[in-house]
Amino acid sequence: MAIISLKNIHKSYDKGRVEALKGISLDIEEGEIFGLIGPDGAGKSSLFRLMTTLILPDKAEGSSLTLDGLDIIKDYKKVRKVIGYMPGKFSLYQDLTVEENLTFYATIFGTTIEENYALIEDIYKQIEPFKNRKAGKLSGGMKQKLALSCALIHAPKVLFLDEPTTGVDPVSRREFWGMLRRLKQEYGITIVVSTPYRDEVMQCERIALMSEGEITAIGKPEDVLPPEEGLTREDKDFSQQPVVIEAEGLTKQFGDFVATNHISFKVHEGEIFGFLGANGAGKTTAMRMLCGLSQPTDGWAKVSGFDVAKEHEMVKKHIGYMSQKFSLYDDLTIRENLRLFGGIYGMKPSEIKEKANELIDKLDLTDLKDTLVSQLPLGRKQKLAFSVATFHNPKIVFLDEPTGGVDAETRKQFWELIQEAAERGITIFVTTHYMDEAEYCDRVSIMVDGHIKALDTPARLKQDFEVDTMYDVFVKLARTAKRS
Repeated sequence: MAIISLKNIHKSYDKGRVEALKGISLDIEEGEIFGLIGPDGAGKSSLFRLMTTLILPDKAEGSSLTLDGLDIIKDYKKVRKVIGYMPGKFSLYQDLTVEENLTFYATIFGTTIEENYALIEDIYKQIEPFKNRKAGKLSGGMKQKLALSCALIHAPKVLFLDEPTTGVDPVSRREFWGMLRRLKQEYGITIVVSTPYRDEVMQCERIALMSEGEITAIGKPEDVLPPEEGLTREDKDFSQQPVVIEAEGLTKQFGDFVATNHISFKVHEGEIFGFLGANGAGKTTAMRMLCGLSQPTDGWAKVSGFDVAKEHEMVKKHIGYMSQKFSLYDDLTIRENLRLFGGIYGMKPSEIKEKANELIDKLDLTDLKDTLVSQLPLGRKQKLAFSVATFHNPKIVFLDEPTGGVDAETRKQFWELIQEAAERGITIFVTTHYMDEAEYCDRVSIMVDGHIKALDTPARLKQDFEVDTMYDVFVKLARTAKRS
C-alpha cells in the first residue's frame, strides 16, 4: 500500500524559467526504504521540500500529492505531525546544547523526550553523555545522531533524509544505516533517503533515478544502477622524487585536548597523498598547520622547504588550498573570482586575463563567465574551486574533503582533474570520506584519535589487513583501535 503518492507534479522557479520538476509520478510503499538518486540539479531537494510541505507544487492538470491519506497541500498541518525531516545541514541550533535541541523539537510537536524515548534510545544514548555540550561543538557523527533523534522525537510514520551522511566518516555511516534498518524493522517507519554513496544506495529496497527534473527509472538498486566505473592510476615509485612535505612529531594541543599527537610522515613531489580518518581524528587540524593557518604546539613541518611555524606566510604563497566549502566567493562572478584570486597570488594582470580565458574555455563556462558563483550547480562550483586553487601553478595543493555531497559522476570527473594535475607534477594532499577515492591515491595514511595508525599504498594496506577494499581497511582499523 502506498503511503506517499505523487501524480504529475511540477515545480518551477524564477517565474517559470527554471523547471526543477517535470511531471513527477511516484508511489512509495509503507514501511520501505526508498532512495531518490541523481546528480546535482536533478530535482531531488525540490521533491523533498514538496513532500515535507516546505514548498508548494505548481498547478497542473491531474496533479495530486498525498501522504498517509492526507492531501499535502490542504492538510499540511496534519502532514507535518506524521513526518520527520533531516536535511543535509542537520537543522540543529548550534548554540543550544544536545539536550536543549532535543527538548525544543519535542516541544514543537507537543510531546516530551520521555514519551518517545524508546524510539530514539539506541541512537541518543551514544551522545547522552554529552547532553550539556553545545551542538556546534559536536563532531559530524554526533551531530548526525542528534539530528536523527530530533527528527524522530515525535514518532513520525515517514522519515525524510536528504543526504544525511555527507561529510561523515565510513564507520559512522555504517552505524547510521544500522539504525535506519532497526527503525524500519521494529517500528515500520517508511524512510525516504537521498545519498551520493553507492554502498548506501544498495541498501535501499527500491530507488528512483532522477535527471533534469524527471524520473528516468524506478526499481531495485541492482536493476537500475549502471555498472560502476572506477578510475585507474598506475603504481609509481616516488622514493627518488624530492620530498615536498615533511612532518616530524607534529602536534597541536587545545588546552588538555591533543588534536594531533606527534605525527610524522613525508610526501613526495607529484604524489597523490590521501589523509584519512574518522570525524575528530585530527585531519583538518593537521592540514591547517601544514597550510600555515595554525601553529604547532610541538614538533615541526616543512612545506616546499618552508617551516610552517616560522615561514607560514611563504608557505601560503606556494600552495593551493580548497576547503570543504570550496573557497570561492558566492557573491562574485566567475571572472571576478579568477581576477581576485589571481591578484592574491601575485599574478600579473595580463597573465590573469590570459589564464582566466583559457580556464573558462576548458571548463566550458564561456556562457556563464559573468554568472554569480552562488548560481552555479554544485559540481561546476567544485571544479571551478579546484581550478582556482591551481590557478597560480602551485607545486602543492591541499584539498579538504573536496567532494562532499557531490554525485558519483561529478566526483569521477573531479578526480580526473586531480590525476591530470598530478601528471603535471603537482603534489596533491587530500582528505576524503569516500573510500573509493582512497583507492585513487598513491599512498594513504589513516589517523585515529590524533595518531597516524597506518600509512602505505592502498594495495599494501589491503594486503596487510587481509581485506578487499579500502572501506574494509578503514573499518577494521577503527575497530582495532576501539578495542585497544
